[in-house]
Amino acid sequence: MIVLQADDVRKALPMDETIRAMKRAFASLSDGRAQVPLRAKLEVPAHEGESLFMPAFVDDAEGEALAVKVVSVFPRNVQQGLPTLHAAVLVLEASTGRPIALLEGGALTAIRTGAASGAATDLLARPDSQVAAIFGAGVQARTQLEAICTVRPIQTVWIYDLVPAMVDDFIAEMAGRGSIPADLRAATSSQQAVADADVICTATTSFKSVFADADLKPGVHINGVGSYTPEMQEVPAETVARALVVIDAREAALAEAGDLIQPIQQGIISKKHIHAELGEIVSGRKHGRTHSEQVTFFKSVGVAVQDAAAAHLAMQNAQAQGLGQQVNW
Repeated sequence: MIVLQADDVRKALPMDETIRAMKRAFASLSDGRAQVPLRAKLEVPAHEGESLFMPAFVDDAEGEALAVKVVSVFPRNVQQGLPTLHAAVLVLEASTGRPIALLEGGALTAIRTGAASGAATDLLARPDSQVAAIFGAGVQARTQLEAICTVRPIQTVWIYDLVPAMVDDFIAEMAGRGSIPADLRAATSSQQAVADADVICTATTSFKSVFADADLKPGVHINGVGSYTPEMQEVPAETVARALVVIDAREAALAEAGDLIQPIQQGIISKKHIHAELGEIVSGRKHGRTHSEQVTFFKSVGVAVQDAAAAHLAMQNAQAQGLGQQVNW
């Protein structure tokens, strides 16, 4: 068995390759070539924590991937100087069920979530997109930025967060890195952030819209990845109502995505307003953008096929590059 720590995972998951892997994974999901049971949640009340178990099997053009991700959330860890969240991905050999790899799950989740937005941006955003806006300045915002810059010729990026110091750190770390432009700017308002944006990524934990619909530029593409409960919301209902809406997985989005659930409950849209799963666009079963001024919105809550596909890719690259630690099993 190969064991990959966070740094190994980052080296083994180049963004361009991971974006391609996400496209294949989403296509497999939409085409019925993937199995994704409902995630199981185990509560640990004695320690005010919970562990989530997310298995998936993916069969795509590059082969089969079988894996399970375990995420534990224990808020009281802070009192012990430990992270609130821990995650790991166990990769199994698809033909035998034999455990073959164990990967640190936090880095993998951030990269695969960014790559999903990269895939959506590649399929939905205008080809000439040059200005981006990022809401949030945390770990996920970093991979969102890297992903959209991988698939579009982004020249200028506006960053907005409620904590200005985090924006300063973000810019210092990310400006000019790889495909990311040197022109990263701190926005003083959400209006300033989106005024000229061709691509917007929201990666926050907000319970209300992070920008106003009226401030959007015609033809903008939006990736919403932060809200993952029915109570959370990043994108205005008015924007959702006039956008071409694409999701990662229909069942999960309708159960967890507040950006969609709230407009549905308010009668602003119906479930039929959802145009397609991303995998349907990858496979050509549904169309993407139809004109340059159309607003497109990709809503992602995350699905286990992403973990399985990313883990399989990371394991293959790690073996080729000599990364990680080999453990007898």
